[in-house]
Amino acid sequence: MKNTLKVARAIHDMTQADLAIAIGVSRQSINAIEKNKYVPSTVLALKIAKLFKKPVEDIFVLETTD
Repeated sequence: MKNTLKVARAIHDMTQADLAIAIGVSRQSINAIEKNKYVPSTVLALKIAKLFKKPVEDIFVLETTD
């Protein structure tokens, strides 16, 4: 699954630590999501989308191989 999380963070001038605190996870989790090493749960994806006021599909995109 591709994501645009790093771009969304940059637009909102947030660090990985800022985002992690805002949604209640570790900074390492945010790093793993951005590097496509971890696929977030539905709840976590929804929290991220709500924080950035975007549809989930604007941040997380299924690839044909998923």
